[in-house]
Amino acid sequence: MARASAERLIEVGTALLIAAGASAREAAIVMRHCIDANLAGHDSHGIIQIPSYIDRIKAGHIVPGAAWEIVQESATTTVVDGNWGFGYVANERAMQYTIDKARGANVAAATVFRQGHIGRLATYSLMAAEAGMIGLITADSGRAPKHVAPFGGREARLGTNPISIAVPSDLDGPLFLDMATSAVAAGKISLASARGTAIPEGWILDAAGNATTDPKQLRAGGALLPLGGSEGYKGTGLAVMVEILCGLLTGLGFGVDPSGRHNDGCFMAVFNVAAFRPLATFKREVTEFAAYLKSTPPAAGSAGVYYPGEIEHLKAVQRKRDGIEVEDATWTKLRDLATGYGLADRLGLV
Repeated sequence: MARASAERLIEVGTALLIAAGASAREAAIVMRHCIDANLAGHDSHGIIQIPSYIDRIKAGHIVPGAAWEIVQESATTTVVDGNWGFGYVANERAMQYTIDKARGANVAAATVFRQGHIGRLATYSLMAAEAGMIGLITADSGRAPKHVAPFGGREARLGTNPISIAVPSDLDGPLFLDMATSAVAAGKISLASARGTAIPEGWILDAAGNATTDPKQLRAGGALLPLGGSEGYKGTGLAVMVEILCGLLTGLGFGVDPSGRHNDGCFMAVFNVAAFRPLATFKREVTEFAAYLKSTPPAAGSAGVYYPGEIEHLKAVQRKRDGIEVEDATWTKLRDLATGYGLADRLGLV
C-alpha cells in the first residue's frame, strides 16, 4: 500500500467532490471528517468513502447544496431536516447548534434526519468536549439496507448503530467512546475486502448462517454479528435502543426501503459540565481517573491499559508524522474518477 500525507489526501478528495458537484465549503467539511478518521486509524471511514459518495451524488442520493432546515424547535431541543445533503455538513451544524443551546440552557438535544453518511461519530461528540461539555451522539442508517443480524438470527435486520460519548479533560489526547453495536463496523468489512485480507471469525455470517472469515460474504447475502459474542443480546439491546432514538424518534422508521437510499438518522445531546461541577475540577479529575486506570498492572501478553480514545490519539500522532496508508484498490478508484473529470494531470494521478 502507498502512503500519502493527510494534506495530499485532502487535496485529491476535495477536487473530486467539487468536480462531482459539491461546493468548496461542503468538500472541505467532508474531507476534514474523512481524513480525521484516517488519522485516527479508522480507515473504513476515510478516503475510501469518497468514490461511494460520488456514486451517491450521481444517483441523486446526496444533494449538494441542500437546505439545512429546522422543522421543530424549543429552548433545548431541535429537529433538523438535512434535505438529503451531505451528512457531515448537516450533522456538524446540528451539533454546533446544540452546543450553543447548551451554553445557555445547560442541557440540549437534537435529532437529524434525511442526510447522507455522517462518518465517524467521535468527530461530533468531540466538538462538545472541546467546548467544555459532554457530548453524546447515536446514529442509524434509517431504512437503508441493513447489515446486522439480531442475536439469535441469521438475517440482517439492524444497522451497525454506533454510539459515541466524549468528555473534556486535561489529557494529551481526548477521552471518548466511539463504538458500533455490531461486532465490527461494516466499513471494516469493506476495507478488508478491498485489501484482500481475511477477517476474524465471529464478525460475520454467510448467507447460509455459517461463520466465515471471508469479508466478501457480507455483500453476498451474509450478515454482521452483534457485539458481545456469546452474549450478543447485549449488542442487540444497544442497537435496538439506538434504532429507536435515531429511526423512530426521528420519524425515519425501521426496516428497509427498497430504493436503498442511505439515510443517517441521528440523536445527539450535550451537557454543560459547569452546570454540575466546576469545569476545571472535572477535567482534572477525569485526567486523574485515566491515570488511575493506566496504572493497572498489565495482564499477561498485554501492552497495558489505554484510556478510551488514547489509541486513536497515538495513531494520529504517528500518521501525521509518517503518512496514511491507502490500499491500491482505493487509489485505482480515485485515479479513475480523476481521469473521468479531467483532473488526473493536475492531481498527479496518472
